[in-house]
Amino acid sequence: MLGGWIAIAPDGDVAGDRGAGARATAGAGGVTALTGAGVSVESGIPDFRSPGGLWSVFDPMEYATLSCFLEDPEKAWTLYRALGKILEGRTPNPAHRALADLERAGIVKGLVTQNVDGLHQAAGSRTVIEIHGEATHLQCLRCHRLEPVVPVHLEPGPVPVCGECGSPLKPNLVLFEEPVRRLEAISALVRRSELMLVAGTSCEVAPASLLPEEVLARRGSIVEMNLEPTQLTDGGLGPNGFFVQGPVGTTLPLLAAAVLAQGAAGGFA
Repeated sequence: MLGGWIAIAPDGDVAGDRGAGARATAGAGGVTALTGAGVSVESGIPDFRSPGGLWSVFDPMEYATLSCFLEDPEKAWTLYRALGKILEGRTPNPAHRALADLERAGIVKGLVTQNVDGLHQAAGSRTVIEIHGEATHLQCLRCHRLEPVVPVHLEPGPVPVCGECGSPLKPNLVLFEEPVRRLEAISALVRRSELMLVAGTSCEVAPASLLPEEVLARRGSIVEMNLEPTQLTDGGLGPNGFFVQGPVGTTLPLLAAAVLAQGAAGGFA
């Protein structure tokens, strides 16, 4: 792996090159963030793919497909209500707030997330591209109307229907068999990036997994923040890349503090 390594122990001790990760981030001409389930886990939202997660209860290829919604919306809504209950009442954690701080400071130019919980926006991030959609609204596939999710939608009962045309509503998220969202906007953002902060994702699911490769292909770098090394780590993080090991609720605020202090103070200084 080109670049360096930093680890945050459970007691908060920092091992590795304590300043270079922050200096690389602060000195990059353009920084994009890519986030995944590991960021939401810090807010108490289980990783869908982990043992005990949503996909261990509902087979996604049975319940989370567009075909299932179109053919049997009542069945699909058993999954949607379970998801809604998981997300209900969740609030941003320090990782969300750290990314918002970096955007306000002009360091992070935009954020691409695979999460659907809306917590980046709740934390104050403004330029957020939700590649898999979001679960805070319902959408009508016939007339394209959106309406906010309210608690009654999550209770047992009839499938919610569109107030305009009467069609069944589905959450405004990307189901299997549907295209992901806003690829052109994502590509434009990534093209302007010299460095990508990859936080809480193993980068195994396309097309999000391809975004770090675009940065690396232009001789950019990756600062990866995960609990354990991933295939991205093994493939190389670029000339100024770093792997930061530890929970993102701890590592991202430390990195942000150091970046905002221009690498002269904060957790990595």
